[in-house]
Amino acid sequence: MKERATARMEAWAADDSHGYDQANRWGPDYDCSSAVIAAWEMAGVPVKSNGATYTGNMRGVFLRCGFEDVTDGIDLATGTGLQRGDVLLNSRHHTAMYCGKGMEVEASINENGGVTGGQSGDQTGREFLVRPYRNYPWDCVLRYTGDGEKPVKDSMKPTYYYNVRLPLLKQGMEDAAVTTVQQLLAARGYYTGDCDGIFGVLTSRAVTGFQADNNLETDGEAGGETWRTLLRG
Repeated sequence: MKERATARMEAWAADDSHGYDQANRWGPDYDCSSAVIAAWEMAGVPVKSNGATYTGNMRGVFLRCGFEDVTDGIDLATGTGLQRGDVLLNSRHHTAMYCGKGMEVEASINENGGVTGGQSGDQTGREFLVRPYRNYPWDCVLRYTGDGEKPVKDSMKPTYYYNVRLPLLKQGMEDAAVTTVQQLLAARGYYTGDCDGIFGVLTSRAVTGFQADNNLETDGEAGGETWRTLLRG
């Protein structure tokens, strides 16, 4: 599994038809998290099927799918202790995979130095690339230790569910739920500001853009349908 996932990332990096884009991120273009998630999913480890959608929820899902957090055994400054296939994760900003011999592979940035709006495919040779290892800085290193053949055990699947009332969020509000909306929008390339929990003009514009692209009412407010669409991943 580890070799298939790593080789998939390296193949994408070597193929200029795969560039970087956060708005269209599940192929042929990818962003950092969708690339790592898709590579493992294609290798037979169902991280996407089990809910991994962006850097903020990757660690929890990956741990449930046969990975272990091996950060304590790694010198993040030098990369000593890393193994081919290890997932390098900064849960707020970035992820990559270690591919051995001091190198990592990742979807990085588009040809304009941004996250959306570029042409499809790798226009610079560095949108999706293999590069020397560096400490991004990484929050953790995840290593696949599953047997690689069996699906996720039934005991790892949800056996109960909660009904949650999600708030209607409008410009001028400050709340932890606003931070969640900002993070979800940022993962999809609509929001580039600080995820500070303040529903300001930038957040409202990002919500409106997301609504327009998903055929929702463009009121700039995060209500029921906007929440549901954001959370679908």
